[in-house]
Amino acid sequence: MSKKAIEKVFAPAPPHFVGDGFRVHNFIPGQGRLPMQRMDPFIMLDYGSKHYFPPREVPRGVGVHPHRGFETVTIAYKGRVAHNDSSGGGGVIGEGDVQWMTAASGVLHKEYHEAEFSRQGGEFQMVQLWVNLPAKDKMSAPKYQALQNETIQRYMLPDNGGEIEVIAGQYKGVNGSASTFTPIHMLNAKLKSGAAADFSFPATYNTALLVVEGAVTLHGNTVVPTDHFVLFKNEGEDIVVAATEDAIVLVLSGQPINEPIASHGPFVMNTREELIQAVEDFNNGRFGHLAD
Repeated sequence: MSKKAIEKVFAPAPPHFVGDGFRVHNFIPGQGRLPMQRMDPFIMLDYGSKHYFPPREVPRGVGVHPHRGFETVTIAYKGRVAHNDSSGGGGVIGEGDVQWMTAASGVLHKEYHEAEFSRQGGEFQMVQLWVNLPAKDKMSAPKYQALQNETIQRYMLPDNGGEIEVIAGQYKGVNGSASTFTPIHMLNAKLKSGAAADFSFPATYNTALLVVEGAVTLHGNTVVPTDHFVLFKNEGEDIVVAATEDAIVLVLSGQPINEPIASHGPFVMNTREELIQAVEDFNNGRFGHLAD
């Protein structure tokens, strides 16, 4: 067994709001934290830790905005989000669901608290990831994958220890529900108190985990509390996660694309010239149309 060494454990940064509906801690890239290249292909991670939103008739959220050159992945832990994009994708992301939107050549997108959730109020907890695309796929056609929780493939841990939801990639022979452009593992480990799960990823893959609920111990000696993020070194392959209380852990590991990253706001390309083109295309209405 070749243990994957821990590089750093990050406490959550002070939260900020995206629009008026998403209160998030940014882990990637994050000022003074992880540059996009360090966790490529995971080039952005906003974590909306558990937060109560009071009832409101007009749903909170983010209005129409563009994306090009990557994919957005939204994982719902608490609350519900309604969203639409200019390529025809859309729907409601409920608790346990995953929305995987390939912006690629460009879409307009909007996302709000789902109307009934907004009227009732309640706890809200989400993760949004940006997943990079290789240069050859950045201008491919947009597409959309709606993964309802009941359709996500699972590996059941022995002795009623919990389950591993395989969103993408694979775990012990169980293949993930999402299709990806490059090799990616994205797993929700839902562990009962006292249970443990082992993971193995190539040493060259960029690997991290986020403790969404509860607390865990890594490799038998590093305690990681709720809302903390762990970055692993690119050495070793194996990780052992033991739950000291009922826990949910988002596990991420992916093969780096290792291409230049040029980013500006909602556009992630390979060159400055491509960014200029993205802004021009957006300003000239080439991303389609989406009403507010």
